Amino acid sequence: MIKTHVKKGDQVIVISGKDKGKIGQILSVNRKDMRVVVQGVGVKTKHQKATMADTGGLKKIESSIHISNVMHLDPKDNKPTRIGRKILKDGARIRFAKRSGEAIDK
Repeated sequence: MIKTHVKKGDQVIVISGKDKGKIGQILSVNRKDMRVVVQGVGVKTKHQKATMADTGGLKKIESSIHISNVMHLDPKDNKPTRIGRKILKDGARIRFAKRSGEAIDK
């Protein structure tokens, strides 16, 4: 299994590409292709045919971006930070922001 520095639900900032500087929450992670879908980032227009359940038309969907184009936000000051992992004395594994030392997993 490939380890990634982000998980579903994390707050991230886009650090490169056309949406550079946008902040969003991770909706899904594809570890095999190393891609993530971030809320409000990489929005594309899809022509959707009408079905019995849904009306057709132009739909806005988020497309995936490469995982290297996002960085985690520090919970203390909302700036980009790297992620570290450590094991606590009780055996629990947590991720922490290297910028402030603040725990990310709660």
